[in-house]
Amino acid sequence: MTDSDHFSPYRPDGKLYGFVCIVTGAAQPVGSAIVHELATCSNSSGEDYSPLESKISKDHPNTKIIGYPYSPSNEEDTLGLIDDVLNAWGRLDVWVCSSGLLGPAAIQDTTPTDMQKCFEANSMVPFFALKYGPPAMAKTTPKGSYPNAAPKDQKYGSIVVVSSVASTYGGTGVRINCISPGQIDVGVSLQGVQKENIGLERAGMPEEVARVAGFLASGFSSYVSGANLVVDGGASTMCPLTIPI
Repeated sequence: MTDSDHFSPYRPDGKLYGFVCIVTGAAQPVGSAIVHELATCSNSSGEDYSPLESKISKDHPNTKIIGYPYSPSNEEDTLGLIDDVLNAWGRLDVWVCSSGLLGPAAIQDTTPTDMQKCFEANSMVPFFALKYGPPAMAKTTPKGSYPNAAPKDQKYGSIVVVSSVASTYGGTGVRINCISPGQIDVGVSLQGVQKENIGLERAGMPEEVARVAGFLASGFSSYVSGANLVVDGGASTMCPLTIPI
């Protein structure tokens, strides 16, 4: 990737000026923190993003916030989102899937409906992003084509999947990476096990996952693709045989 005549995706300061980003699950703790890191947003249906919009608008007045009510696990809705993004801005640069869903604590309490919802959130949402994201990111935007969009004259994109597969689309200019978070404090009781099983002896914060997503979305990770970044405070190395069920 070389510098564009208009701007470089790989800015030395790592900022995403001029980028158009999608973040699913933006109203949830980790997704909200990622939006703050990227300072742009798309929202899933049925969730109130207005407090997030107000906060981002105050902290980042040059960032445009748009809540998009759609079902991330629905193929038709996903294609509609991509069409609307490309029609409005002519480009898509970053797609973060952060709409993962936790099921009941024990399998005895898990119903087939719970299982289906987990499958849709953790598998179908990344699947649609990986399938339809790269072609959209390959679209270039000549200067002046879209009055509210920065020009884009090179194929570029970054897909970040929180806790799912990571892959690489060769020749498309799109980097695909995965974040595998450990115990993150999202307001759910961790039952006091973090000190025993985590190297840093504490739960992680949503902002700490968000910083990794920001790194993967930015030019600081220009040679990182197909990677799985584990953000678990050392839990996987402290207790590699412990599998929570």
